[in-house]
Amino acid sequence: MGVAIKAPEGFRRIRRNNRLIQERVHDTYKSRAKLPEPTRCPDCGAVYRAGRWRWGPAEAAAHEERCPACHRVHDRFPAGYVAIGGEFLEAHRDEIIHLLRNVEAREKAEHPLERLMAIEDGADGLLVTTTAPHLARAIGGALEHAFRGKLEYHYNKEDQLLRVHWTR
Repeated sequence: MGVAIKAPEGFRRIRRNNRLIQERVHDTYKSRAKLPEPTRCPDCGAVYRAGRWRWGPAEAAAHEERCPACHRVHDRFPAGYVAIGGEFLEAHRDEIIHLLRNVEAREKAEHPLERLMAIEDGADGLLVTTTAPHLARAIGGALEHAFRGKLEYHYNKEDQLLRVHWTR
């Protein structure tokens, strides 16, 4: 049995046992603390400046640390999967791969952490892996815009993982 605590005059007691507690999103590849500026990625040459990764030159004395995209590539742990299948793929494979490379180039020019990890042949077509879910979404949108077809997104919030399926 608990002891009832009376609220002081003029105050109202708030019940807190009915609220839903949201856990913080845990991303292993996101820095826990602010990196020293400037920081340069030894693998790709991206520079961390003003709170974000950018393309550009870094001073010779810059701190070196692997960027989250290179870290994902090194660990072979993608944040986005794009499965491309259907009869259309067989007839237009080169065009589709060219589109994938163009979308990556456009996204990577502005956001260094948006990169293709691999384009692999699978039993049902192509499997594309990306370093960020945003790039996987952009690829799916570009495929639908260019070639129509059926597009599905499956996002797992806990793992921050996006699976895109496109067929035609």
